[in-house]
Amino acid sequence: MNSDFLRHKTFNTLSDLKNKKAIITDGGRGLGKATAIAFAKEGIDVAITGRNEKVLKETVAELETYGVTAIYSVFDVGNYEEVKNSIASILKTLGSVDILVNNAGIAAVGSFNEMEVSQWEQTIQTNLMGMYYVTKAVLPHLLSQNSGDIINVSSTAGLNGNPNASAYSASKFAVIGMSESLMKEVRKNNIRVITLTPSTIETDMTIELGFASKDSQETVLQAEDFADLIVAGLKLPRRAMLKSAALWSTNP
Repeated sequence: MNSDFLRHKTFNTLSDLKNKKAIITDGGRGLGKATAIAFAKEGIDVAITGRNEKVLKETVAELETYGVTAIYSVFDVGNYEEVKNSIASILKTLGSVDILVNNAGIAAVGSFNEMEVSQWEQTIQTNLMGMYYVTKAVLPHLLSQNSGDIINVSSTAGLNGNPNASAYSASKFAVIGMSESLMKEVRKNNIRVITLTPSTIETDMTIELGFASKDSQETVLQAEDFADLIVAGLKLPRRAMLKSAALWSTNP
């Protein structure tokens, strides 16, 4: 078969992301920032959220250099009233939304017995309830247009429990269950829900926890690897859905 024909067919079956509109929680740094930049390179208008306004402003300025609309909103995903008001404001500015990336999350390390109850609760509130709140605020808009993509970031810690990470693992196990249930609910509405379970990725959080270092580029996944996977999943033709994916480093 002619190679030019194959290239032409491949090009035409991939979805064009230009002019789509996306919301990325915790989009000012790490995985969220890498995803926002990857989206901007594809011509996607982006709204990023987080709790550090200075970081968000700096990232928005960087995103705007790619010629897209970029805005930010400061709120805590674990506070439902803040989420409702902020998502409404984002949607008013963007006009619509096509893609939601639920990336916001925190990690707490400590033994089951020694970790404070408040820290355990905060981990669940941010990682699970925060994802639920944001999705609940965005989903009606995707349903009304009968189209959209939701990318939920879990972790390999949501596939296997580890010592001294009970709160984090519990939250990420729960994310997988919620995400897969939602996927089965909204497939009929042409909405794809993707659950991602990456292993350790070099970010400020994993460096602070001692799981990665700033000189581990050759042995630990980078945020850009994660962003590339998301873009590839979004580019699949609408008839296809990347239901779940576990991203691992090739180095043990």
